[in-house]
Amino acid sequence: QLDPFYASIILFVGRAWDAITDPMVGFFISKTPWTRLGRLIPWIIFSTPFAVISYFLIWFVPDISRGQVMWYLIFYCIFQTLVTCFHVPYSALTMFISREQSERDSATAYRMTVEVLGTVLGTAIQGQIVGQVITPCIESPFFIGKTNSSVAMEELNMTRDTGSLTDTRNAYMIAAGVIVGLYILCAVILSVGVQEKRESSELQSDEPVSFFQGLKLVMNHGAYIKLIAGFLFTSLAFMVSTAHLASDRSLPSTEDRVPLFGQLSATLTIPLWQWFLTRFGKKTAVYVGISSAIPFLIMVAVLDSNLIVTYVVAIAAGVSVAAAFLLPWSMLPDVIDDFKLQHPDSHGHEAIFFSFYVFFTKFTSGVSLGISTLSLDFAGYQTRGCSQPNEVNFTLKMLVSAVPVGLILLGLLLFKLYPIDEEKRRKNKKALQDLREESNSSSESDNTELASIV
Repeated sequence: QLDPFYASIILFVGRAWDAITDPMVGFFISKTPWTRLGRLIPWIIFSTPFAVISYFLIWFVPDISRGQVMWYLIFYCIFQTLVTCFHVPYSALTMFISREQSERDSATAYRMTVEVLGTVLGTAIQGQIVGQVITPCIESPFFIGKTNSSVAMEELNMTRDTGSLTDTRNAYMIAAGVIVGLYILCAVILSVGVQEKRESSELQSDEPVSFFQGLKLVMNHGAYIKLIAGFLFTSLAFMVSTAHLASDRSLPSTEDRVPLFGQLSATLTIPLWQWFLTRFGKKTAVYVGISSAIPFLIMVAVLDSNLIVTYVVAIAAGVSVAAAFLLPWSMLPDVIDDFKLQHPDSHGHEAIFFSFYVFFTKFTSGVSLGISTLSLDFAGYQTRGCSQPNEVNFTLKMLVSAVPVGLILLGLLLFKLYPIDEEKRRKNKKALQDLREESNSSSESDNTELASIV
């Protein structure tokens, strides 16, 4: 029941706060001493209890007449910080499982499959619990007689708002409780089931590097900048389009099922894209996978709205979403390997690379929600309205078709500038192996010399 403007402010401020916390958490992780549980797992264990409490309070409606905006803003920022303390080490674990590129790619495919599956599960839980409570729409005063419009609106507010909003609030609290339970369960499985391998990545730095020095090194790496820039625009395209596919008022009430079909499609096709990138290369998979959504997005603008078109576009978007989210995460370890070859004396920056990647993931989500709320607000969207102005329907079509297509084309252009192709990957792999063998032989000779002296 917040004004859309204040909701947008909360989202944008929360993402701006992320811009500070993500790289900072990445830097602190890189400086964390090794423990018997590892370097990353302790962050996941200790952040989980506080994260679930803050998430639950995001959905709690405080019994205060003023200050609700500050309540949600504060707990939203706290939750974003704690999710960063979970997600950055969770994502960076890929670099601490193995040194082999093929094994890292496989681990990334498994991780992204289960992440999308978790999104499907969360959508289903939230949709089923909240969907049980039907909040009645409110007729516009336009369609109520002018002579009794104020009386009718007052009756609507008294009879509908009190009961329906109480039930809706309770439903959201129950859904939050269930998801909190899943959060804790997944954190326990991760902490118990995954073991960090200290030797998988050279985290120990001979000379400590300050935060700004490490940040400068990472952000000056051209391959990394081009990758995250392409990732930013393509992710934003799919988030904007899929968020509005189910919002067409000319369709039946399928708001819970349309996103579900798209997410299921993404889950099932991630293994396909894993095979494709192994067979044809990652850059080729990016071009084919992401661009395949463009014809279906154009269908939304050209064809009249109907249920079949919506489901076809949702499934096709899911196939491309799988490529758009798997491939950049799969390409990130290649960028880190390339960075290590260019800066062989600089170690321990893996968490900073991943922290900025996590930031851009959450940043695109926030921007897409901000674009949505502001665009619909400017178009005259009526909250809980039974009917919407024509400007709202036109805005929805643009958000589903024209805007995502433009963002996808821009993202693909940036991926074209990405310099690490399959030949470059093979050269980097061989160079890293030679570097490690040289380092091991040097270490062995030093030990032999020390033994002879003793």
